[in-house]
Amino acid sequence: MGSSRSLIFIPGNNQRFLEKSKGINSDIICYDLEDSVPPEKKDVARGYIETTIKELQSKNKEIDKRERIIAVRTNSPGSGQISTDLNKVVIEGLDAIVIPKVDDASQILEISELIAKLEGERNIPTGHLRIMPSIESALGVVNAFEIARCNERVSSILFGIFDFLHDMKIDTPHMDILNSYMYARAKVPVDARAAGVDSIDSIWQDINDMNGLNKDLKLGKKFGYTGKCIIHPSQIDPVHKIFSPSTQDIEWAEKVVQALDNAQKNLATGAVRLEGKMIDAVHYKQAKRILDSTQLTKQ
Repeated sequence: MGSSRSLIFIPGNNQRFLEKSKGINSDIICYDLEDSVPPEKKDVARGYIETTIKELQSKNKEIDKRERIIAVRTNSPGSGQISTDLNKVVIEGLDAIVIPKVDDASQILEISELIAKLEGERNIPTGHLRIMPSIESALGVVNAFEIARCNERVSSILFGIFDFLHDMKIDTPHMDILNSYMYARAKVPVDARAAGVDSIDSIWQDINDMNGLNKDLKLGKKFGYTGKCIIHPSQIDPVHKIFSPSTQDIEWAEKVVQALDNAQKNLATGAVRLEGKMIDAVHYKQAKRILDSTQLTKQ
């Protein structure tokens, strides 16, 4: 599906934000039908989002270029509204569905069947639409691995911090929440990696605290997340900087690949010395991953 460093939520009932979203450079644009939309505005939001996706699709066809992943966050499985949501937004031009508050794999399997039916009815290639479950409860955290691997449509899993804290009955002021959710936040990317999918970290709520955002991004990357959910365009560049290889990373990777490729050509040992350190096959794989991800972010 391409890079997933940043996923920005756009309220589906706000026409001004929907229009602005067409020029945003987030890797994933996610139009929201859930928390940011009041109950009485759900139907209006569905219509606005459908129109926006059609306009983007028409524009993409004109310039023959697709730069971003277009997603929609539906209402939760417990809302009784997912079928209505999907019926309106599963159209040509949509790439993924974000499902909030997922507790177990059976919910994803049911939703996948609904999507498959709509793909067939609307001449959308079978299996095109990806699913991104959002883990936001204690039960979801416990079942994260099964959720991540339950269906071939699942491409990433998200972590939702504030609903998780609510579910755990944890009341914490400001950002004293770090120790309150460390286990859950660390478990989700491990489960995602074990299932072979990406993991996207929870939002940073204070859009004016860029230093806090950068610290939080670095921590998320250390946990193994591949990207971050965001709520404001000002957060995009910091997210992309942290979740893209640095110049130093790329230079190291190129040296590792060259050194080990030369060693193999010369029938040398599998481990070689590079700048005073021993490197071997695991470093080669890491270096190739860095170089591959660099190519992805350029596309």
